[in-house]
Amino acid sequence: MRSALRILLQFFAYAALAATLGYFATQPAYQYGDASQASVKVSLSHAAERVEPCRQLTQEEIAELAANMRRTESCERERLPLILELDVDGETVVSITAKPSGLWNDGPASIYERFEVAPGEHVIAARLRDTARTDGWDYETAETVDLLPGRYFTVTFRPENGGFNFR
Repeated sequence: MRSALRILLQFFAYAALAATLGYFATQPAYQYGDASQASVKVSLSHAAERVEPCRQLTQEEIAELAANMRRTESCERERLPLILELDVDGETVVSITAKPSGLWNDGPASIYERFEVAPGEHVIAARLRDTARTDGWDYETAETVDLLPGRYFTVTFRPENGGFNFR
């Protein structure tokens, strides 16, 4: 009799826990963004050029290195910052200078921005500079896109695929 009561109480305890978990999994309802607006996300991680270019080592310098440390060039670690601009219909909405990551500023710089835009047809232009040049851009892309309400439009960057990707 006591074991049947124990099993029945366990059942009700587990049912109460499951009902509580089910309630908090669906309530309160979470709204990701304004359903009447389109969201544009810019997401990229890219390593810019080094601050100092790599230097070719001479045969004498290579010979001075330990056998397991021999290499043909010497490179400083620090990288340049990334400069990114994004325009929507000719108006700059994102202008960021992202510092490289890492303890010695030698890693990739990461950028993530999200903003709302009125749905409809827009011209989106993205520009990125990852070299030491002071004017102009290393990568530029502009496209006319149709943004739908309640949907995300993503701008990513892969230099091996030619630069920016709009989708």
